[in-house]
Amino acid sequence: MGHHHHHSSSQVRGKNLLIAIILNIGITLAQIIGGFLSGSLALLSDALHNLSDVISLAISYVANKLAKRDASLKRTFGYKRAEIIAAFVNAATLIIIAVLLIIEAVERFRFPQEIDSGLVIWLSIVAILGNGFSVLLLKRDSKANMNMRSAYLHLITDFMASVAVLIGGLLMKFYQFYWVDSLLTLAIAIYLIIVGYDLLRTSTRVLMLFTPTDLALEEIAERITQLPAIRNVHHIHVWQLNEDETHLEAHIDFNNDIKLSQFDAILVDIEELVYHEFGINHVNIQPEFGKCDSKDLIVQD
Repeated sequence: MGHHHHHSSSQVRGKNLLIAIILNIGITLAQIIGGFLSGSLALLSDALHNLSDVISLAISYVANKLAKRDASLKRTFGYKRAEIIAAFVNAATLIIIAVLLIIEAVERFRFPQEIDSGLVIWLSIVAILGNGFSVLLLKRDSKANMNMRSAYLHLITDFMASVAVLIGGLLMKFYQFYWVDSLLTLAIAIYLIIVGYDLLRTSTRVLMLFTPTDLALEEIAERITQLPAIRNVHHIHVWQLNEDETHLEAHIDFNNDIKLSQFDAILVDIEELVYHEFGINHVNIQPEFGKCDSKDLIVQD
């Protein structure tokens, strides 16, 4: 097996994620207390939103630490997929939260309640500052991998929800427009569903070992077959282990009954070709000569 190493996950700063978790725990506690004191369902629902995000951030933090562990005899890939699983869980919770917010918003449309808007305004400002700082902490890391991007998206939605609560608090204080809070909640929920679905779909593709969307198996096989010694490429699989590693395994028919040393030299050519042209950094080839097996590109195992 050949491989080119490139591990961006090791560069992700877990410390920033831990700071964001601590900040969000503080925000959640403040909103729960404030929600009960003011009688604000908006604050309590935002607190619930923040609490779910604290759990999601904690999952992301643990996954980030696990992903850096070394492989072992019992875990030959280590915990490299921990962050993909975390991204999947976080994306699923984003969608669930969105549905709960929509139900709550519809209920508030039907039965608007007068609340202590002053306390809502001050606590939403605290939440905006805390979430805004957390978003800035994770902005750079969000580009590194799916797990950190899911945590970043959770924090952005927290920030937006807090802004919505602030706007709602101001409109309730000065105009008694209690329905505005429900309208803004619906808008946030729709945004949650959009970003959550995209992340859920992406992480699901990786977990299901689907071929990356930007790679065409026919094109990869054709390019490998252009090497002089190779007759045919078949029984091919291409998948992502995580966001850093793309794997290729295939059976290759050779024109001649070559020596092992010749195969090693050709294997290096294949590794260089697929790495530079397709970004594939792990290659596992089964060499064949005159073997009677299926020569189809895709063979059901």
